Amino acid sequence: MTPLLVIGAGKIGASLARLLADCGDYAVTVADRDAEALMRLNEHCEVQTRVLNVRDPVSLAEAMQGQHAVISAASFDVNTRIARTALAAGISYFDLTEDVATTQAIRRLAAGSRAGQIFMPQCGLAPGFIGILAADIARRFSTLDTIKMRVGALPQYPDNRIKYNLTWSTDGLINEYCNACEAIRHGRLTTVHALEGLEHFALDGLEYEAFNTSGGLGTLCETLAGRVEDMDYKTVRYPGHRELIDFLVNGLRLGRDRAHRQTLKKILEEAVPITLQDLVLVVVSVSGQLDGQFRQISDARKIYHGSYHGQPWSAIQLTTAASVAAIIDLHVAGLLPDTGFVRQEDVRLADFLGNRFGQHYDVPRLAAEIPV
Repeated sequence: MTPLLVIGAGKIGASLARLLADCGDYAVTVADRDAEALMRLNEHCEVQTRVLNVRDPVSLAEAMQGQHAVISAASFDVNTRIARTALAAGISYFDLTEDVATTQAIRRLAAGSRAGQIFMPQCGLAPGFIGILAADIARRFSTLDTIKMRVGALPQYPDNRIKYNLTWSTDGLINEYCNACEAIRHGRLTTVHALEGLEHFALDGLEYEAFNTSGGLGTLCETLAGRVEDMDYKTVRYPGHRELIDFLVNGLRLGRDRAHRQTLKKILEEAVPITLQDLVLVVVSVSGQLDGQFRQISDARKIYHGSYHGQPWSAIQLTTAASVAAIIDLHVAGLLPDTGFVRQEDVRLADFLGNRFGQHYDVPRLAAEIPV
């Protein structure tokens, strides 16, 4: 059994630990500073647990001894510290971050990796699977014109003014709504403002809106710069959501610095209920030259909440945990580059969807051609 360390016993970390432990191929240790969260996890699966303060360098290094890899399901602001310790320990590193600066720091660390040691951030849904899917479609074209990537984690039954429920990390959500967004315009890498670029589209009989948010493109901008004319990533919501969030972030200026973002977090967590009854919408549309014609290929998938061993799991919980679990499987099986920094677009879509965890994304497509 391959020994793995999962740091973070929150919703996604605990779900990931259950998937990995239950498959029987991994000896999983879960570390968190919250002893009660670790006890709750032990009620549902057999894993080793360890109370850990990741800001204590000695304890962090000790936790990594004897492990094959570490997966951070912790807050993005401690990921660089965890990656640096993994580098010194000689073990591989994975995380779920959408934070661009964190990914850049981890990439610099990866330059010092040993043979067989990889560093692979952004292993969730977006960034993560969305980049794997977009890169696979893009490879079919001889030249690329436009790539549009749209992802939404949405309540199945919206019933409040902002037509949204909290389904994942509030800190991550606020980062997406407030930080600068990468894009490619006219063949050049650029940045655009979050919450701008509003568009509307219909899919499967429902109306949606989409707008710029940060982090979802992962490393694709760098990979495809100079090869695609226009590329962007937008978050999908029900119509009317963006206007109200823009009022909070920009109108009331609650997105301008860390202190104000903490106020925004408090407002959202006290006013917007959590739900496990959600769905994940993934849409990629690529156009360019294919077989001598100007063509468009689109892929749209909708994944619903469900249950795991009798426990309710949200769609974002399932897709995020399944994505990183699939990446771990592919790494152990030798189906990824074996040293240094690894991008999501280095993963073959067929390998991902053929994996026992990645198969959760292998759902019927909603349509072959999607006007986005």
